[in-house]
Amino acid sequence: MADLSVKIGELSLKNPVMTASGTFGYGEEFADFMDLSRIGGIIVKGTTLHKREGNLYPRMAEVNAGMLNAVGLQNKGVDYFIENIYPRIQSIDTNIIVNVSGSAVEDYVKTAEKINDLVNIPAIELNISCPNVKQGGMAFGVTACGAAEVVNAVRKVYKKTLIVKLSPNVTDITEMARAAEENGADSVSLINTLLGMAIDTERKKPVLSTITGGFSGPAVKPVALRMVWQVSHAVKIPIIGLGGIMNETDAVEFLLAGATAIQIGTANFIDPTVSVKVAEGIEKYLRKHNHTSVQEIIGALEI
Repeated sequence: MADLSVKIGELSLKNPVMTASGTFGYGEEFADFMDLSRIGGIIVKGTTLHKREGNLYPRMAEVNAGMLNAVGLQNKGVDYFIENIYPRIQSIDTNIIVNVSGSAVEDYVKTAEKINDLVNIPAIELNISCPNVKQGGMAFGVTACGAAEVVNAVRKVYKKTLIVKLSPNVTDITEMARAAEENGADSVSLINTLLGMAIDTERKKPVLSTITGGFSGPAVKPVALRMVWQVSHAVKIPIIGLGGIMNETDAVEFLLAGATAIQIGTANFIDPTVSVKVAEGIEKYLRKHNHTSVQEIIGALEI
């Protein structure tokens, strides 16, 4: 069999397939459907310093070739995670990574500091698409200086692998990637959801309570793929690609474009075993094309 192992900073993955935050719960919800040890990692749902109730319903909607969500980072806070969830998931035989979110730099820092002490959490994924309440609600990740500020602050307290998740709702995503790299990120993951909306024409009202929400699913793949390719030429740190990956062919495209690993999100709602199928599919692709290691196809796009 071909070698599927990859490294993201100091993080070793048995294969390049991970599940995206917010689409796989805490992993344990999927244990009845698949062997969790057969994927490279699980990125658990967004975790904040304090409890968040999330947005009002309706906050999810199916649309053509994808879905909209405006859940609003509903979770019970980092202390609850440490006391109640971490003990249940720490023994899962794969990398458990916590997605860290916040509304102020100090929130990110305090949350990351607490998670740093958890022995069996080897990495965090910093979600910088959150609105900065102290700067009028503009997301941290839409300006290079905003991204730099939060990454730099977290890097000072977080000693393990630091992944920074980039927003696609920007003019030039390579600026954000460089800002993350220059301020201590070990990796960048991209893309987070695109901003979208849907309208109920009978009611003449928005479908989502928040009017707009995050658009994900197969329709965003060409945008995500393009951004991964651009960022792969802008930074030296590993890239984790995500956005519309539904099968192994999609995953291989991201690897060829320069991603070291990938995340599967919306597809988990359609097929809870899709991540295992994609890992198997990548291995079959490698054998078909006489590759002995996944490393041979990372960034191997011929222009």
